[in-house]
Amino acid sequence: MSMPPLDPAAAQRTVDTLRLLSIDAVEQARSGHPGTPLEAAPIAYLLYRHHLRHNPANPDWAGRDRFILSCGHASALLYSALHLAGYDLSLDDLKAFRQFGSKTAGHPEFLHTPGVETTTGPLGQGLAVATGMAMGGRFLAESIDAELFDYRIYTVCSDGDLMEGVTAEAGSLAGHLRLGNLIALYLDNRITIEGATDLAFSEEVATRYLAYGWHVERVEGENLLEIDAALTRARTDPRPSLIIARTHIGQGSPNKQDTAAAHGAPLGADEVALVKKAFGRDPEAHFAVPDDVYAHCAAITVNGAALESAWNQLAAQKGLDLASCLNPPVTGLTYPQFSPAAGALATRQASGTTLNQLAGQLPLLLGGSADLGPSNNTALKGLADFSPEQAGRNIHFGIREHAMGAILNGLAHTPGVIPYGGTFLVFADYMKPAIRLAALMGLAPIYVFTHDSIGLGEDGPTHQPIEQLALLRSIPQLHVIRPADANETAVAWRAAIERRDGPTALILSRQGLPTLERNAANSAEQLLKGGYVLAPESGALQVILLATGSEVHPTLAAHDLLEAEGIATRVVAVPCWELFAAQSASYRDSVLPPECRQRVAVEAASPFGWERFVGLDGTIIAMNSFGASAPAEKLMTHFGFTPERIAAAARQLLAASAAAKERGKR
Repeated sequence: MSMPPLDPAAAQRTVDTLRLLSIDAVEQARSGHPGTPLEAAPIAYLLYRHHLRHNPANPDWAGRDRFILSCGHASALLYSALHLAGYDLSLDDLKAFRQFGSKTAGHPEFLHTPGVETTTGPLGQGLAVATGMAMGGRFLAESIDAELFDYRIYTVCSDGDLMEGVTAEAGSLAGHLRLGNLIALYLDNRITIEGATDLAFSEEVATRYLAYGWHVERVEGENLLEIDAALTRARTDPRPSLIIARTHIGQGSPNKQDTAAAHGAPLGADEVALVKKAFGRDPEAHFAVPDDVYAHCAAITVNGAALESAWNQLAAQKGLDLASCLNPPVTGLTYPQFSPAAGALATRQASGTTLNQLAGQLPLLLGGSADLGPSNNTALKGLADFSPEQAGRNIHFGIREHAMGAILNGLAHTPGVIPYGGTFLVFADYMKPAIRLAALMGLAPIYVFTHDSIGLGEDGPTHQPIEQLALLRSIPQLHVIRPADANETAVAWRAAIERRDGPTALILSRQGLPTLERNAANSAEQLLKGGYVLAPESGALQVILLATGSEVHPTLAAHDLLEAEGIATRVVAVPCWELFAAQSASYRDSVLPPECRQRVAVEAASPFGWERFVGLDGTIIAMNSFGASAPAEKLMTHFGFTPERIAAAARQLLAASAAAKERGKR
């Protein structure tokens, strides 16, 4: 079922209603961005009324087209469009724009507002996420069914989006992959916050995107017929499409159109009244929706229900159990077991083995690396590449970490898909905005960060991460797991796969690490608790040594030195601070008894954050400088990550404690 031909009069009435609802919302909130809703309302109307395949009664319908407002500051327009289209968003919700607890936040938020496909606001991220969504749609089309998953991704973007580097990376990859299901509409209004775009932006955008391999058209932003025809052509082009709409920020505002003053502040009551007059509406009417506009938009819900019903019937005819296809089980999977007898193994290698075992059990697991596959061990052996010709499960992101992070979010928005992406830990900095958004949205991409410390050796301080662990651990809802050996690595993958409500970062070594001898009490499964007793004390506990990753091994050796001296020493592995914090207080106290205040934390990274474990009486052996270029063994010795240094630190704590007690007796 398709929508009827464009009715110019009804269309214009609806466009103007979208505009005025949006500026009323901004005016009532006394904050927001009115200019872009005024200019982009024609595009929003055409998408929601004539081009998007969607069902407002079921925003999560798997076969729908997706719309992303990349310039999320124009959220008032999105909310107005969702309201008129029949989504669960009322006029009262529009009146509560930007207020605490409302559905209409300052920028669109995923899972917060019905019909919002992804959280946007940081410019560039939306268009890059759209690239990942387009890849995800193509993957479902080729792996499950081409008719059912032929949906498209539409996005509206701004000058700011196209200036951000992340869109350059994503646009380059989208063009290379010929993602014909990706359609972007660029609002070429030539205004930014500081003034005209030619202050800092004079490139020929069309030429750049043609060079990327995109289909590019130009239209007038107020010409509904031109935009409609361009969208129709874009749907049949095998390349991603960029429709450049020449628009005017603050369209219809007599005193602020085409000025920066229309961008990021309310127009003011007097100017709002003038805008309403310009569009032939009552200046005193606020949040007014004419009955004929509601009637005109009612066809959207009718059409949407019919589209979804036909889609469900098609799935039934094909005999597809979509619930099973799109919700593969993530529990009860098998993971490899590694033997200590096999010798040292880098956790990045154990990760690659685990990943390949999982690939055979999880048909919608896909991912790759930012051109570091052989180093990150992220390749799925024997499986096809994601290329212009086919949507295989091995993704070559190219040297594009910024875009990879955002694309993983787009893939994570795809029903059933479990995406992962790899690079060196030091380059997590490039991905941080996208990682933050994944955590904010509760998406579950998996990051494979290898070369996790100065232990990577000769590449030197430019590639040796110091502050990156602290950076990642500071992000709420991100689980950061740094396993100590191969078996912990397998369990770390289990933790990541079974977690479907947030992202996980696996922090893996370049250098080989011994596979630990274990028993029931200190099995690698204990990693799922975040922290556990790896080596117990003999006798009354005197000192606790804490470590993660490669530093667990010299810490265990320090334990043996201290125990040989009669010092009752416990080693606690803390591979995931977030999982440990989620355990009960009684469990945490059983691992780290509060009465034992002599604690040494050991990690070849910034000490930032370890204070929570060692307290005022403990000490931290960590990196307070950048590294150096040398073999890993030399670096670990030079910077003090040795059993002897760790044991000496423990003795110093015990001596200081004894001296303090002696002073207290006097």
